[in-house]
Amino acid sequence: MLLRRHLPALAAGLLAAPAVQAQRAWEPQRPVQLIVPAGTGGGADQMARIIQGIITRHSLMRQPMMVVNKPGGAGAEGFLEARNARANPHVLVITLSNLFTTPLSTGIPFSWRDLTPVAMLALDEFCLWVNAASPWTTLAEFVAASGTQRMRMGGTGSRQEDQIITVAIQRATGSTFTYVPFRGGGEVATQLVGNHIDCTVNNPIEAVTHWRSGTLRPLCVFDRTRLPGEGRITETMGWQDIPTAKEAGLDVEYLMLRGIFAAPGLTPPQLAFYSDLLGRVVATPEWRELMATGAFNTTMLAGEAFRAWLTEEEVRHRSLMQEAGFIGAGG
Repeated sequence: MLLRRHLPALAAGLLAAPAVQAQRAWEPQRPVQLIVPAGTGGGADQMARIIQGIITRHSLMRQPMMVVNKPGGAGAEGFLEARNARANPHVLVITLSNLFTTPLSTGIPFSWRDLTPVAMLALDEFCLWVNAASPWTTLAEFVAASGTQRMRMGGTGSRQEDQIITVAIQRATGSTFTYVPFRGGGEVATQLVGNHIDCTVNNPIEAVTHWRSGTLRPLCVFDRTRLPGEGRITETMGWQDIPTAKEAGLDVEYLMLRGIFAAPGLTPPQLAFYSDLLGRVVATPEWRELMATGAFNTTMLAGEAFRAWLTEEEVRHRSLMQEAGFIGAGG
C-alpha cells in the first residue's frame, strides 16, 4: 500500500532568498509564540525547541521565541489559536500531518488555507519499534506473531498518522491490533520501554535515545528507501541498517510533514522575515545535526511549490482517512 511519494529536495538556500533588505522592512516587536499542536517530548516538540535554541544561540532574532504546547483535540486547539490570531505576525505554528487529519477526523472548520504557509523544513520518517527484550528481531517474526496474538500498538492521538499506519499494517497482514492513543511520541516511547504496549510506529527522533540505550529495537522503516546515515547508533546498527517495510515483505509507506506556518493575514515583508529566519536556522550545524540524528528526509519547499504540495497532500489524506473509516461528522 503506497501512502506517500518522494519529492525532490530543494536547497536550504532557497528559503533564505528574500533579500536582507526585506528583513529590515519588518521584524518582530514582541516575543514570537511558536505553537506546537502536540504534546511534549514528541518529534514536533523537539524540533520546535531546537529551532528556539538555534535562534537564541545565534542571535537570529532580537525578540525571544516562546514554545507553547497546545495538544488538545488532536492539535485542533493549537491550529484554531493560530487561525484566530489573524494579522498577528507574532504567532507561528509548527505543523505535522495532523494539519490534514485533525480537521477530517473531528469536523472542525479548519484547513491549512486558514494559515500562512512559510516553509516545509523536512519530512519525518516512521519506524516500527518493539521492546528490545521482546522475542521479535525481524519484521517477519513480528508479523507472524501478530497473526496469533492481538498486539497493543501505541501511538500519538486517535485517527492520526500513527493510527493510519496501524490500519495499513492490519490490511496488509490480516492482523488485528489494539490501538492505544497517547498525548505525544515521548510518552509512547516510554510506554513501550515499560512494556505497557507491544509496539509503536514512532518517528526516529522520538525513539533514538532508547534505541541507543538498548531498550528499544527498530524492525523496519516505512519509506521507499532505507534511511540515510553513516556510522552506528548502537554497537551493531545505524539508521542505514534498518530495512524498509517493503523489502521485509510489508508494502506500507508513509512520511509526515514538518513545516512552519504563520497566522493568516501576514504582509509580504512579515512573511519574508520568517522565510529568511528559517533559511538561517537550517544553515546552522545544530540543524544539520538534528537532521542526521533524527534520520529526517531533508525535502524542503517554500512558496508556490509548498502550496502545491499541501493541496495534493490534503486530497491524499482525505482518501487515506476514508479508507480507514476515520472521517468525522463534517470532515
